[in-house]
Amino acid sequence: MSHPPRGDRSGRRSQAGSDLMLYGIHAAEAALRNPRRQISRVLATENAGRRLEALIAARGLTAEPATPRDLDRLLGADTVHQGIAIEAAPLTPAHLDDVDDMAMLVVLDQVTDPHNVGAVLRSAAAFGASGLVVTERHSPPLTGTLAKTASGALDIVPVIAVKNLAQALAELGERGFQRVGLAEEGSDTLESIALRRPLALILGAEGSGLRRLTREHCDQLCRIETAPDFASLNISNAAAITLHWASLKTRG
Repeated sequence: MSHPPRGDRSGRRSQAGSDLMLYGIHAAEAALRNPRRQISRVLATENAGRRLEALIAARGLTAEPATPRDLDRLLGADTVHQGIAIEAAPLTPAHLDDVDDMAMLVVLDQVTDPHNVGAVLRSAAAFGASGLVVTERHSPPLTGTLAKTASGALDIVPVIAVKNLAQALAELGERGFQRVGLAEEGSDTLESIALRRPLALILGAEGSGLRRLTREHCDQLCRIETAPDFASLNISNAAAITLHWASLKTRG
């Protein structure tokens, strides 16, 4: 059997121009279900191919047989690919103008770790967020590592990349969004403030938190109430708690 060509590790851009390598059952399934995702190639083990056979056929594609070792060579030996890899085009970028006036957005201020962003995307999908806003610079590429961590959410929740976060928050404020920033030193707790839609929930990178201009464009700064001797939460946990609470409090 001929082996798939060697590609970049961790799902970075493949050798086929601008195409990406996505991997993992949930990420592959979501990509196959997403009509906006252009897919040119599927490589799968027998088990993975059988599991996604109907979705692959519905795309007019045939999975190329591959062994786990083939996929290890293509993606890197430490990649958890679950027997499938998809070569696909990046999604068409979403824009703030696409967001409706009853939206709940998650806004990330220079969060650069793809595992963190992927985990936040997964929570955003689970709790019905309308989109994820990131900065064009100082945010990870929307490729395999992030897609695998997001467990399919990359093809469910639109990602909006903006040049200037402060300007984007100002625009959301003009449109009537309540802009709530999460910060450990916030004077109010998340649980004590009234939330409404449209809503932007703004989280900063671990360690540095929200930048000054980002804070200045928040209507409120609040914290998640925790046990007094352990106040720190990582960003993915903070996002999950915040989204769950906000989805409960803003349901129509």
